[in-house]
Amino acid sequence: MSQQRYKDAGVDIDAGARLVDRISPFAKATTRPEVLGGLGHFGALWSVPAGRYNDLVLVSATDGVGTKVKVAQAAGRHDTVGIDLVAMCVNDLLCTGAEPFFFLDYYATGKLDVDVAADVVKGIAAGCEQAGCALVGGETAEMPGVYSEGVYDLAGFSVGGCERDDILDGTSVAPGMKLVGLASSGLHSNGYSLARKIIFEEQGLSLESPFPGTNHTVADELLTPTMIYVKPVLAALSRFDIAAVCHVTGGGLPDNLPRVLAEGCACSVRLDSWTMPPVFRYLQEAGEVSDFDMLRTFNCGVGLVMAVPADQVEDLLSHFDKEDIDAFEMGDIIEAREGQELVLFR
Repeated sequence: MSQQRYKDAGVDIDAGARLVDRISPFAKATTRPEVLGGLGHFGALWSVPAGRYNDLVLVSATDGVGTKVKVAQAAGRHDTVGIDLVAMCVNDLLCTGAEPFFFLDYYATGKLDVDVAADVVKGIAAGCEQAGCALVGGETAEMPGVYSEGVYDLAGFSVGGCERDDILDGTSVAPGMKLVGLASSGLHSNGYSLARKIIFEEQGLSLESPFPGTNHTVADELLTPTMIYVKPVLAALSRFDIAAVCHVTGGGLPDNLPRVLAEGCACSVRLDSWTMPPVFRYLQEAGEVSDFDMLRTFNCGVGLVMAVPADQVEDLLSHFDKEDIDAFEMGDIIEAREGQELVLFR
């Protein structure tokens, strides 16, 4: 009987080593002074800078990009889903007022393609640069029999922190405050199972088809990276009395806004305060999706929402205008009434 090797079972250790060599420069480009050492250790080391914090609280978040990876794989374009992966985690950290410190990724596949994996990690590094956090490590898992060849999945994990006194926990949200929304860059990373069903199965479009109402192809529209709001929002948190930040992800506005409301508060959202981008209008019309299902499945053009005192709205809008981010007043914090939904749409 001939000797067997791990490679004969479908796992190529040498390919994993080549990948580490390829991605090391990407990770190095994201480093911060607090990072001790580089890739290759069993654990990543982070040193809290002396004197910077009085009472530092660490905040963590983990997420994936869902079935958006199937679009990337079908299109053979792998350099943007890494940005999505970072965005979904670091935008969540913002909701507590935290600055993202570092990021780790998990890449799982049936057979490791070094070129594909390197493109994915290159996108992750680009996302980390946008967020100002360090890519300190990750895990590449080659699992034949679990994933088919050409298929991969992603998960991300980020840690950040803020002063205990600056934590956004919703308790300072009060009736009379205004809601300010920040525009999304598109679908971000939610609702892709329904979007793919409508676009490919029901409407019969291909990745190369023009996306109706735009000058993009279907692939261009569906692979637009998730907006990373970290730097402009952190700057706003230092200047304005922002009481809450809400990342509009799975569940949309109806499910996510209640997560940042103080007890006794509800919110009223004006649906005519922003223009729903063409991708959402097409999905609703082509798929005959109800208004409520649209709002609960997709971000509908709103990626982040903040609660802010009414007298600071104009200055806050001006701040985001200077950052080239479309921002708009979209509603009010109101008193909650018994038996009434916490998010009212009008």
